[in-house]
Amino acid sequence: MELSEHHLALGLFAAVFVILLSGYPVAFALGGTALAFAALGTWLDLFDTTFLEALPNRLYGIMTNETLMAVPLFVFMGVVLERARIAEALLDTLAALFGRLRGGLGIAVTLVGMLMAASTGIVGATVVTMGLLSLPTMLKRGYHPALACGTICASGTLGQIIPPSIVLVLLGDVISSAYSQAQLEMGVFAPRTVSVGDLFAGALLPGLVLVGLYLAFIVAVAWFKPQWMPPRPDGSQDGRLLARVLRGMLPPLVLIVLVLGSILGGLATPTEAAAVGAVGALGLALLRRELDSTRLREVMQSTARVSSMVFLILIGAALFSLVFRGFYGDEMVVEWLTELPGGAFGAMVVVMAVMFALGFVLDFIEITFVVVPIVGPVLLTLGLDPVWLGVMIALNLQTSFLTPPFGFSLFYLRGVAPPAVKTGQIYLGVMPFIALQLLLLAGLALWPALATWLPQQLYGN
Repeated sequence: MELSEHHLALGLFAAVFVILLSGYPVAFALGGTALAFAALGTWLDLFDTTFLEALPNRLYGIMTNETLMAVPLFVFMGVVLERARIAEALLDTLAALFGRLRGGLGIAVTLVGMLMAASTGIVGATVVTMGLLSLPTMLKRGYHPALACGTICASGTLGQIIPPSIVLVLLGDVISSAYSQAQLEMGVFAPRTVSVGDLFAGALLPGLVLVGLYLAFIVAVAWFKPQWMPPRPDGSQDGRLLARVLRGMLPPLVLIVLVLGSILGGLATPTEAAAVGAVGALGLALLRRELDSTRLREVMQSTARVSSMVFLILIGAALFSLVFRGFYGDEMVVEWLTELPGGAFGAMVVVMAVMFALGFVLDFIEITFVVVPIVGPVLLTLGLDPVWLGVMIALNLQTSFLTPPFGFSLFYLRGVAPPAVKTGQIYLGVMPFIALQLLLLAGLALWPALATWLPQQLYGN
């Protein structure tokens, strides 16, 4: 069989997949493998090196992209709030408020996860914080270990779908490029745009529905299996407790209004709102007297580390994309998806299934930068709504934090959980919540208005 460009495109994808599984750094795995295959293709006279001439323009576009400037700002805001112990204050007061109810601690953890998601969007900080603060208490109160671990892990991942979310910022940039490319291929010479704000608005209702599903599951378990989630006998509800709850909830609510409200209200772009949120987080930390020069240095180092990782992966993914297109891999994907039965919906279902499977072994950033630019233009050319598709992908990628063996939330919690908690119990505990996420994904596929209604009302898109 004669070797062709399509064979090298498939080989490139498979080689990157294998190297990523080996634990090699993502950015270098993407860029290095792409360059190696480009050299191989050039030697076999199957690759046009002029494709690589577009790389400087790609890198300059990344450096000057205003949307991506929101990433380090949101990371900074999240790290500051984590250091300011906002989650600790919230968890303490809400646990006391709901403690007298069956499953009260589980409800408190879920609500804290929701509020932290809407004010920070940092999954790791939320899972670690709640794992340190609430897991020992839940186990001491007689909660089933698997259920307690599952609740903490799932609540921490709400930062992936509830805006402001870093994954939505990254997806917004990728989906916007894919949408413009799809419209140009369809002959539209003045393409419409889709913004990060559109995705924020589209993800808000599905995110709240997911919180409702989590709460309903916890209440159901507490009702049918009360021995798994016993009430807290010393819980009290007096005026002082309600005042504590208000003081604990006020800081994240202020940030939510400043950041999310300004974006949805059209008063600020996501980047501008992220800057306001970063300054607001610093102000809250100063008011709580939780910020000094040492902590500020740690915050800045952590922000630089995470931001550098994201942008290095983005650069590696840009190189991978160019080489993949040089082997006409994009044409192969178009041909494959358009020939699937079921039309656009059938192609979308297959892509969602592939992304879900990849989530078991790959990080959401890798899937966002490698897979979405390849399949996004094809799906949008088939007529899918870009906001709906973006929210579907974001919700799908959220499961990658929970799916073993490489779910990051599982790693985060394993690192802070007591030795008595077995790894198998953590894996078992997240299974119902993965099922709830897939249930919402199916519901969103059947009722796209869940994601498109709010952006239409706000922006008329």
